[in-house]
Amino acid sequence: MDIPSLSIDGIREALLARHFSASELAAEALRFAQTENPRTNAYLHFCPERAIEAARRVDERIARGEDPGPLAGVPVAVKDVIVTQGVRTTCGSKLLEHYIPPYDATAVVRLEQAGAVLLGKTNCDEFAMGSSNENSAFGPVRNPLALDRVPGGSSGGSAAAVAQGTAVAALGSDTGGSIRQPASFCGVVGVTPTYGRVSRYGLTAFASSLDHIGPLARSVKECATVLQVIAGRDGRDSTSAAAPVPNYAAQLDGNVKGLKLGLPREYLKDLTSETGGLFQGGVQALRQLGCQVREISLPATDYAVACYYILATAEASSNLARYDGVRYTSRSASSETLADMYRNTRGEGFGAECKRRIMLGTYVLSAGYYDAYYLKAQKVRALIARDFANAFQEVDAIVAPVSPYPAFRLGEKVDDPVAMYLSDIYTITGDLAGIPCMSVPCGTTAEGLPVGMQILTRHFDETTMFRLADAFERHQRR
Repeated sequence: MDIPSLSIDGIREALLARHFSASELAAEALRFAQTENPRTNAYLHFCPERAIEAARRVDERIARGEDPGPLAGVPVAVKDVIVTQGVRTTCGSKLLEHYIPPYDATAVVRLEQAGAVLLGKTNCDEFAMGSSNENSAFGPVRNPLALDRVPGGSSGGSAAAVAQGTAVAALGSDTGGSIRQPASFCGVVGVTPTYGRVSRYGLTAFASSLDHIGPLARSVKECATVLQVIAGRDGRDSTSAAAPVPNYAAQLDGNVKGLKLGLPREYLKDLTSETGGLFQGGVQALRQLGCQVREISLPATDYAVACYYILATAEASSNLARYDGVRYTSRSASSETLADMYRNTRGEGFGAECKRRIMLGTYVLSAGYYDAYYLKAQKVRALIARDFANAFQEVDAIVAPVSPYPAFRLGEKVDDPVAMYLSDIYTITGDLAGIPCMSVPCGTTAEGLPVGMQILTRHFDETTMFRLADAFERHQRR
């Protein structure tokens, strides 16, 4: 079996034709992933017993003549901020180094019900806070396409596993671009669905009003298939939506002629020449497919970075207060009083980026600054959402770059937090508005580094987003 070449459809066909069993595939996929992982550090830990048991269930379904599920036997990976029963979930932090959850996230339950085989948990920035995957307490992830480069963050481990071929698909989480930016840097497809489309039950909270779970895979169709499996209302998450989930993959016919696309001028002014050239090439390809492209304006974009880093850090400050050494976290051993235990546990357990965001969030929520910062940022968020609503009255979708530049070198921006934050400049607006958005590869630089194109659509209109991305992907493969 050539594991990196496998696809969801190919695996299903091979299983039904008895070319190999799900158990044989799981064993080989685990062996391959464990052998390859030292190159990238994409996985933090594997769960072979769980994988073999899931594969056995698929084989039993096939033996009984039952439908084994849309993801039958597919080796998948899950970002380590998504809890898994009986499998260590660290969130990339020393605080949770030994934490084993007593339950599964809804998205994980739905993956396995569809026949997926969970190989392991992927490395990530600590508590999903970062843009390069260098903030993990367990070492950075390396980009499999250029080992001296970052894979993007915070879902860099999931993106790297898919790009490396050690998982056919993976789940990541996106708060300000943490699925789309790694997808762009690693040359894979990454999807951030509408807020509420996928249950957040079991997703460790960073910024609750911004967090999404979404898929990464090597093709648009595979992402569409995985999203259909994990999407839908969940009674355990009050923010999950009851909107019907279409059969996304069935509507990928390659025909996007007549679609009206918007190019936001605010996104194009700061592009580097090579990234900008590749993006413009992608836009030209969409024109060749029959799309009508026009320039639009999203005027509140200039305030998006400041708005995001006020709101996200404020919510992080609140959500991370629970990690105090009293309940399920590691506890400092060098404390004589309760106050010392709190202080030492958090001081020793949190990394520099988490501490930075906690302090900033606590500051903007404090009595003297709440109105000046947090409340004002909420008003700006409403303006950003209104910009998108107005734009979608004129166009069917918006296309934009994912990042101002391709994957940068390890250590290049780690000492400059502002420069790191600005790498999210094109992705955070979609999260602030809660709309579906995705990254699809649109070319490579002279150094062979991939660059992604971002597609954004109306709330719950993932169908148009997938149709456009699929047509573009087919054009790129010609």
